[in-house]
Amino acid sequence: MQLSYRWVIIGAGAVMTCVAAGAMFSLAVFLQPMSLATGWSRAGISSAMTLNFLTMGIAGFVCGSLSDRFGVRIVVLCGAVLLGLALVLASQATSLTQFQLSYGILVGFSAGAFFAPLIAAATGWFETNRSLAVSLVSAGLGVAPITVSPFARWLISTYDWRSAMLTIGILALGSAHSRRVIGAPARQGTL
Repeated sequence: MQLSYRWVIIGAGAVMTCVAAGAMFSLAVFLQPMSLATGWSRAGISSAMTLNFLTMGIAGFVCGSLSDRFGVRIVVLCGAVLLGLALVLASQATSLTQFQLSYGILVGFSAGAFFAPLIAAATGWFETNRSLAVSLVSAGLGVAPITVSPFARWLISTYDWRSAMLTIGILALGSAHSRRVIGAPARQGTL
């Protein structure tokens, strides 16, 4: 039995939402090592997560609109590149404000570039099993804390928080390659 290409798109979408959400949700793992290494308050570091959620909500509207105009592929590619660059920048932050802006705003915006466009792409590929397809792409959000966070913890234990965040940023940049899979079904033209 041959695997339908539309299910490959769903798998890629789930992985991409997992990487984006995992990069965001792993902040809890970074909290203590960052505070000890930099002297920044835990409340100050944690405020980056609040910025993440606020920015991600706004970005969902913006990126959903942009994916309608320019296509899912380009929006997700830009989101993946921004996610990687934001994590690299956050890993090199020398002040709490710089960290809050790079991690809170840029990572939050890039995470918003994944969810809405990928859900829209998933629905476009399915007449039947649409709910299952959307659920599987959304499952990336649920799987993120149990995959990326332990990986981040291992990296922090093996190296340090900066190296761990840098590594995750580089891996996020690598996920930009998988966006080639995502697109619109033939009946709607190529996105």
